[in-house]
Amino acid sequence: MAELNAIKELRVEHITKRFPGVLACDDISLCVGEHEILALVGENGAGKTTLMNIIMGLYQSDEGAIYINGNEVNFKSPNDAFSAGIGMVHQHYMLVPNMTVLENVALGIKECWKSVVDLKLVRDKVNEVSEKYGLKVDPDAYIWQLSVGEQQRVELVKTLCQGAGFLILDEPTSALTPQETEDLIVLLKRMSKELSIIFISHKLNEVKALSDKVSILRHGRVVFEGNTKDYSPKQIAALMTGHEVEIAENKADPVEGESVLDIRNLCVKSDRGFYALDNFNLEVKAGEIVGLAGVSGNGQKELAEVINGLRKAESGSIRFFGTEIQNKSPDEVIALGMGYIPEERNTEGIVPSMSIKENMILKDSASPRFSKKNFLNHKAIEKYTDEMREKFDIRSPNMFVAAGSLSGGNIQKVILAREIDRNPKFLICVYPIRGLDMGAAEFIHKQLLALRERGVGILLISEELDEIMNLSDRIAVIFKGQNKAVLNKGEATTSRLGILMAGVKEDE
Repeated sequence: MAELNAIKELRVEHITKRFPGVLACDDISLCVGEHEILALVGENGAGKTTLMNIIMGLYQSDEGAIYINGNEVNFKSPNDAFSAGIGMVHQHYMLVPNMTVLENVALGIKECWKSVVDLKLVRDKVNEVSEKYGLKVDPDAYIWQLSVGEQQRVELVKTLCQGAGFLILDEPTSALTPQETEDLIVLLKRMSKELSIIFISHKLNEVKALSDKVSILRHGRVVFEGNTKDYSPKQIAALMTGHEVEIAENKADPVEGESVLDIRNLCVKSDRGFYALDNFNLEVKAGEIVGLAGVSGNGQKELAEVINGLRKAESGSIRFFGTEIQNKSPDEVIALGMGYIPEERNTEGIVPSMSIKENMILKDSASPRFSKKNFLNHKAIEKYTDEMREKFDIRSPNMFVAAGSLSGGNIQKVILAREIDRNPKFLICVYPIRGLDMGAAEFIHKQLLALRERGVGILLISEELDEIMNLSDRIAVIFKGQNKAVLNKGEATTSRLGILMAGVKEDE
């Protein structure tokens, strides 16, 4: 494994970065000492990722400077940052989908590039890092075959193989189970004996558990700095949002509505050819939220895709309001009233190169509301988009910017606004608050509970057990493509769900 580059102090002073119509970073100064973990928190669009991209050489600041061990540095590209010993695991992973794990890691290891790429050297590095830190990856798997959680592990392995002595982690626990998150926190604390870390997160319990210091950004400015141990998660949330954050909770009585989604003995193959869903069974009634808990990669992605007509089922039945929808096209499923918030927001939820305005009407561009005689009614579309931007607090200079240029949380808000406002008969939510700040998550959860009150059935697929337990009427646990248990709201605990998610029978 590459030796860690010694960085005793990283300091940014008066960093300012402007984009057209947006002041993303406004005179930001931060300092991270040797073996220190700094938590950087703030609402979506506060400037956190932009600041980290400047440190990594992906962006150039308009004003200000970066210092390593007291010496000013000027990174023109990520290669310069890597050479100085800084590595970053991005919120949107920087991986080549049609290449293997091994090939992706090899891209960043210069010493393996000889007349022939030395993949044995790379494999040895991957195995060493994987074993040392407990980061299990399959070196020969293609990236497109991996779940989001597995891709995150690849990013971490790739960064460590390059010998990073300073680590930047952008939402590192967003795809992990509680047990995996606890393991990661232990791992990062152990790693801090060798390197320093900047940890971007919206999960304030983890910020509290992991970091030494916390800095809060709001609208591109540092509004607070302090020692993490001196503040509770609730206090940090209030400092971050400017108001107290309430946790949305489903306190309603169990429902006895009609069965609206009934899945029986469903078998679906993964992209790698094995059965991702193996005789899977699940029922969701009108007006209830069913949470589906499970470790990433146990069939959740395939389940969401097969219900929405994006993947072929091998056998079994999917009945939607009594109509068989197995292997129907996405258009047919949408027409029946299905709403869908996908896992991969950048590739499945939006068209990144299209404007916010265009993304808002992707499913309804032909409706009389937005078009007439095959011509788009731009005035109606713009009025609608402005209403959605205000209602869902989508932070952007205007509605004409490319949706892909927004922060991760604001992209998620675009998708949520489009899907929820369409008044679906049923909604499938896959990690709906991944990458959202606490204020935005609070708003989204209230929207989901409002849909429930209107009689809409919701399948909530998430690895956030607090989210599932707060919102769900019933909770199903998926493991290796099978529904292992269904618990009523009052029966579920974090530890009980965690055991089931690991595939362990409760009597064991």
